[in-house]
Amino acid sequence: MRLVIARCSVDYAGRLTAHLPSAPRLILVKADGSVSIHADDRAYKPLNWMSPPCTLKEGADGSEGVWTVVNKAGEKLIITMEEILHDSSHELGVDPGLIKDGVEAHLQELLADRIETIGEGYTLIRREYPTAIGPVDILCRDADGATVAVELKRRGDIDGVEQLTRYLELLNRDPHLAPVRGVFAAQEIKPQARVLATDRGIGCLVLDYDAMRGIEDDKLRLF
Repeated sequence: MRLVIARCSVDYAGRLTAHLPSAPRLILVKADGSVSIHADDRAYKPLNWMSPPCTLKEGADGSEGVWTVVNKAGEKLIITMEEILHDSSHELGVDPGLIKDGVEAHLQELLADRIETIGEGYTLIRREYPTAIGPVDILCRDADGATVAVELKRRGDIDGVEQLTRYLELLNRDPHLAPVRGVFAAQEIKPQARVLATDRGIGCLVLDYDAMRGIEDDKLRLF
């Protein structure tokens, strides 16, 4: 992983356009090719990013200090360096990944095996679908072939909805997956989380762990 701290401005050119004016920022270039730009005031959420597969060219167009990141859809992230304060690279190796607690991991396995729980005609694409900001618990397609991202929690709160929102923002940049909608699934979903999810067009699925292990599953509800 390469870490660069620099005073820079950033322009995104694609389906939309966005501009970040000059400021000190952290730029992460990961081994998978992804590039993300971070500020010091928003935890782990990047200001902008480009997901793999993409290519990074430094000094593009003959302009020294200009980084151009291009993905396979032709979208561009243009980073104009004004002053580099730090530049280092580190070999992190293969990460073992997040180990979920027993119930949450088993819920994911059960829901993947019984994907029709979400809706009739659903098919599984993959469990732990990788993204630049972490794996999506379940990625599937509905009966119409549209992509659906599912985030699983034992207890669903606002943080879980925010996490799924970040995944959806990222996945919807992939023309092979978009449009992608979300389903927030948990054994219990707090009212505030349900309101936020509904406001963002995210479905909520209440799971009965016992029922999914073979008992009558009349407590499974999709709202």
